[in-house]
Amino acid sequence: MTPFWGIMFKYILKRILISIVVLLGVSIIIYTLVRMMPNDYVDIKFASQLQSGSITQADVDAFKELYGIGDKSFKGIVSGYFNWLGNLCKGNLGLSFKYEKSVASVISENMWVSFAIALIATILQFLIAIPLGVSSATHQYSARDYIVTVLTMIGISLPTYFFGAIVIKIFSVDLGWFPSNGLIDASATYPNTFAGFMSKLGDMAHHLVLPIFVSVLLSIGGLMRYTRTNTLEVLNADYIRTARAKGLSERKVIYTHAFRNTMIPLVTLLAGILPSLFGGMMITEQVFGIDGIGRLAYNALKDGDIPFVMGYNMFLAVLTVIGTLFSDIMYSVVDPRVKLGK
Repeated sequence: MTPFWGIMFKYILKRILISIVVLLGVSIIIYTLVRMMPNDYVDIKFASQLQSGSITQADVDAFKELYGIGDKSFKGIVSGYFNWLGNLCKGNLGLSFKYEKSVASVISENMWVSFAIALIATILQFLIAIPLGVSSATHQYSARDYIVTVLTMIGISLPTYFFGAIVIKIFSVDLGWFPSNGLIDASATYPNTFAGFMSKLGDMAHHLVLPIFVSVLLSIGGLMRYTRTNTLEVLNADYIRTARAKGLSERKVIYTHAFRNTMIPLVTLLAGILPSLFGGMMITEQVFGIDGIGRLAYNALKDGDIPFVMGYNMFLAVLTVIGTLFSDIMYSVVDPRVKLGK
């Protein structure tokens, strides 16, 4: 094993051991917070029956014991956590109260819709935001710079649910160009043929235009501002002035010398991309009625589905740890001055 790969192996092993401790702490915090919620799944599910008198409080308490959430004391929470942790060590995330399926299967079956939306939105976000940020920095205080600044403020300031409602009103209700919710037309039927598959795929693409549009427009603001700020810092560096003094064209100075160093801070964004790809866009999916993993997680949290909330959040925590590790490794790739610790 070469010295580089030896250092890399030790670094990754060290980070994995640290990550296990971090994930353990995250699981304790999440489980405690979920168990301390004023209402739980049983209270919410049987609220109407309890109010009508069709069941008694004793029946509700019996159901809580059946679900393993009856004791909300410190001892009960600790016991429940270690039961959950023991099942996790066996590779069992538990059975979702709300969806009545294993948590692992619910996540695996529904995260791919969210992944497709997030992947397309992320690619478009980078393709739009980075060139605009660089262009804004190279034309500082021009009309182009002010337009990018306005777009940045819009993207940062508008809440998803508010902008989503406006987009639905204009493009779905008023103009009728795109459907307002769901993944496919509920009244449509598609034969089990290649042509039917392509028609269904086209229908899904038509339904996803507005969610992706909203996600991209509200995401590019921060990335444009970040890119603009980094580019301005790099353009004021000594080696950029030296490159210009050598007579290099402005295009070569910007896109050969400045751009690579501009990308170095952007590598930190890789840490958040991985969980966002698989974790879904909770508010966007809720606004557009898309049954992605984000919307399912929102409904599970609202109904106190402890196994699913725990499984989903630990899934995101693991992706965040992997993304952070990948981001640190990429730092050493894009910037040779950064060395991995031994």
